[in-house]
Amino acid sequence: MDTWVPSGPVGSLTPFIPRRTANGPGCATGAGPGAPGPAVPGRAGGVSLPTAALPAAPAPGLDVPALHHHVPGYGQGGMGQAGHGTGAGTGVGCGQGSQRGLALGWEWALGWTLGLEEAMKGGWGQAPGGDRGYTRCPVPTGALGIMLGCCYRLSCIAFLCPYWYLLLLDKTSWNNHSYLYGLLGFQLALLGADRYGSVDGLFRPQKRNAHVPLWNYALLRAQVFIVYFIAGLKKLDADWVGGFSMGTLARHWLFAPFRLVLSEELTSRLVVHGGGLVLDLSAGFLLFFDATRTLALVFVTYFHCMNSQLFSIGMFSYTMLATNGLFCRPEWPRGLLARCPPWLQEWLPSTKPPQPSPDCHYGGRGAQGGIRPRQHLAAAFTVLYVLEQLFLPYSHFITQGYNNWTNGLYGYSWDMMVHSRFHQHVKITYRDGLTGEVGYLKPGAFTQSRRWRDHADMLKQYSDCLSRLLPRYNITQPQIYFDVWVSINERFQQRLVDPRVDLVRAPWSPWTRTPWLLPLLVDLSPWRQRLQELEAQLDGHTDAVFIADFPGLHLENFVSEDLGNTSLRVLRGKVVVELVEQQQNYSLQEDEGMQLPAGQYHKVHTVSPEPSCYMYLYVNTTALELERNLTRLKELRERVRNGTEQSPLPPELRPILGEPPPAGVPLDPVVSLFLRREQREQRRERESSLAQRLRRFLHRKFFIFRRSALMTLIALRNLALGRPSPERLAQEVTFANWRGEEEAWPETTGGAQRGPEL
Repeated sequence: MDTWVPSGPVGSLTPFIPRRTANGPGCATGAGPGAPGPAVPGRAGGVSLPTAALPAAPAPGLDVPALHHHVPGYGQGGMGQAGHGTGAGTGVGCGQGSQRGLALGWEWALGWTLGLEEAMKGGWGQAPGGDRGYTRCPVPTGALGIMLGCCYRLSCIAFLCPYWYLLLLDKTSWNNHSYLYGLLGFQLALLGADRYGSVDGLFRPQKRNAHVPLWNYALLRAQVFIVYFIAGLKKLDADWVGGFSMGTLARHWLFAPFRLVLSEELTSRLVVHGGGLVLDLSAGFLLFFDATRTLALVFVTYFHCMNSQLFSIGMFSYTMLATNGLFCRPEWPRGLLARCPPWLQEWLPSTKPPQPSPDCHYGGRGAQGGIRPRQHLAAAFTVLYVLEQLFLPYSHFITQGYNNWTNGLYGYSWDMMVHSRFHQHVKITYRDGLTGEVGYLKPGAFTQSRRWRDHADMLKQYSDCLSRLLPRYNITQPQIYFDVWVSINERFQQRLVDPRVDLVRAPWSPWTRTPWLLPLLVDLSPWRQRLQELEAQLDGHTDAVFIADFPGLHLENFVSEDLGNTSLRVLRGKVVVELVEQQQNYSLQEDEGMQLPAGQYHKVHTVSPEPSCYMYLYVNTTALELERNLTRLKELRERVRNGTEQSPLPPELRPILGEPPPAGVPLDPVVSLFLRREQREQRRERESSLAQRLRRFLHRKFFIFRRSALMTLIALRNLALGRPSPERLAQEVTFANWRGEEEAWPETTGGAQRGPEL
């Protein structure tokens, strides 16, 4: 018997799906208590199907996941960016370079990118129902002050404090890039980056065109070096070296020139993975030395420009481009300004030699006074900071509770792009602790984040949150169970956590290993090459999903009626397939398989002492028949055009020739789909040129900046005049989010087709 739960607090959409009343406190054997609701295709979401679309349950109390076709899943490629680095000596003296006019003029570019990063996130505006935009408003103001060198120290504090507050407040927004911005903001607050071309220099002559201590440069260069070099060391991981981390990236149009001389597989291994590894390890050293700096600047610039198009990583690529100037000679801004016309130089920063600064120690002959305690302290801080940054990427043996299949959540690892995940299915089951009622939540209910699926500490927090929210819906003493299926770096789909453990009462500590995390089956990693070979043998209408499961657990699936030809084949171990409606069991061993009935539930029990591996092969017969119909329409149109078709064309098919449909005759759905597909193909041909790609790029960037400016104005208006009504505020935010009459651009990344939902 299905029971219904009232809507949750997130709008009119209920976070619940129909839940089954268990006959007593028991639960389904193996996979954990209760069943997941079927999940629909979505953007890494896992929002359940509308309740009306749920298939009928076989019997009360049974575990009933669903197997759907054409589900893109919750996969998420690497957002990170490769890092590189260069070493830098520390010291308190200005050195020869600083005497020629060392000044951190690059903070203009860095301050601009730091502020723009916040703008592109859209965090300046006030969203309906929240006050977070008010907190973020000082961030772009501080970044603007850093860029202009206006009230420099105060601007650094105005940027740094709210930025770190928001970053530490929401761990789901933490990544390598956001962590780096916080580190750079912290360093800028300590450095003298307002000594050249700054607003402060106009009012304080002692700061105008003055020397900057050499340790300022050393600290920044060391930070960038660590980002580059540690990221290269992390890429010595076997998955990256083997070419499994970014397996499909070579299909992007940016790598088309390489595919002219290399196969896609070689492009992935040699250019994407091999080139990324070599660049990460060497870029910092090449940038540091004069003889190799020009070559390094070319490759690093090309690298970051490519990453800005390959990944949605905000301003990170442009921030790293801005740091390139740190490795050039200190006087390069003066030399650049000296080339400007004389009438323009009057409005630009001075090109005269810099004046001495009391913050610097000038060694050599004629030096007066020794090194002051403040300079000793600066040198000690630089050394300790660099050592700390070298230690943190390898400190995960301390915070073991944050480790999962990879080391830790937090971005100080610099292991960017090394791990790519594809989530096939996420299931959340709750049970009433008093009545034994079992129900299922939509994945992501009561939260807008998706990162909890990969991290034990977030799963624990999410379960605690649900245990406090569900009593509002007459669910007492709730027990929460998660069943998360994920593939990392093209391995088998497997469970991340034990679905039999109630996470509300499960132990977790940041200092010890999490006992309810299931281990990554690394001994199955050599299978990846065979899995690729098996996928290569499939035709265009057949897809495969590769599963690995632990002994004593089972997977229960529903085969959609559209998947009229679905089979299961065992690759390793032994399983028992239970057909629920037919009440029949079939034992399968390695290299054995069977056909699965469509429109029914089945369970796959792992009975071997070691983990089992099996694969689903399915053919979407509905989609296959549709493709055949579209092919027939295309052939019919060609016969009509060349005069070989003798029979008159029916009125409902005349639109395939470009004619309007007859009055009173509805347009056939297959004909409508055929026409839309033809339009997409024509658009793809028109937009294949470089000019079209450039236009798309500029269109996208324009509306990003437009949204940033409007959200900033909304936030400032709210601060000055007060918040308007929620309806008006919602309209203003909608207008700011408007992106124009966007066309449906064809997909160019060539992502792999995803398999069915488990």
